[in-house]
Amino acid sequence: MTTQNFTHTTVLLNEAVEQLAIMADGCYVDGTFGRGGHSRLILSRLGKQGQLIGFDKDPLAINTGNLLMAEEKRFSIIQNSFAAMKEELEKRGLAGKVSGVLLDLGVSSPQLDDAGRGFSFNQDGPLDMRMNPLSGVSAKDWIASASEDEISRVLKEYGEERFAKRMARAVVQRREVKPFERTLDLAEVITVANPAWEKGKHPATRAFQAIRIFVNNELSDLEHGLQAALDVLAVGGRLVVISFHSLEDRIVKQFMRKQVKGEKDQLPRDLPIQVEPFEAKLHIIGKPIYASEQEVKNNPRSRSAVLRTAEKLR
Repeated sequence: MTTQNFTHTTVLLNEAVEQLAIMADGCYVDGTFGRGGHSRLILSRLGKQGQLIGFDKDPLAINTGNLLMAEEKRFSIIQNSFAAMKEELEKRGLAGKVSGVLLDLGVSSPQLDDAGRGFSFNQDGPLDMRMNPLSGVSAKDWIASASEDEISRVLKEYGEERFAKRMARAVVQRREVKPFERTLDLAEVITVANPAWEKGKHPATRAFQAIRIFVNNELSDLEHGLQAALDVLAVGGRLVVISFHSLEDRIVKQFMRKQVKGEKDQLPRDLPIQVEPFEAKLHIIGKPIYASEQEVKNNPRSRSAVLRTAEKLR
């Protein structure tokens, strides 16, 4: 794991913090600390009694968080997935007292730009892709042991890759000759197996996205994290989520809509039950927010970002 510094431009920085509607003495959670862009802006709007808790899996993000914590008493950082925020905040007596939770999903620019982390299909590096390189199964080990059907399922389900079967077959055939060790090696095999390249998109984009999501358990973490956020928020607290691809955004949108409609919609229509216990738990604030033309021009990675906000009702 490298220690080199990589720049990170925080996407929808001002928009996300504005949606949190910061109260000076509030308690906030930055569920995806990264390099602290959102956290620093939140802290600038908090008063002396305010509090901010950051979460991240990445050891390098934790290093940055520890530096910030050393100079900022209102901030603390926890090395864990945001999916565990309920348990972590319960330990600190803060569950149900949080004024806002921010989730900035996906992989950060430093992770993408550091070839040594193994996320990039453009730069050669060890085939890893773990957000915490000290935990879990690496992409290399998974690729070496997964069946063709399993690889195909992951590429299809998490990457929405229509040539998943063809790519999986090519990967399995090649690993029988020589195991995959490097990112560019895998990207080349997938590229050759892709018969229809999308304009302006690397042929291995969807496959690498799928493997990264699977290795890091991202969608399951998101589902658990959204519920955890709802549980830790105080009434009137806000949940702000930035998604970067359709799978994430679909989960966020469906979760918010379900909590807006109330759980009564999930019950059989003829079930004799009172409506009151199943009232809505969230209220959606405004419409989805997208990066401006200027932000997309300055930071092309923001082009797919979608920001959604909801407020806890009870």
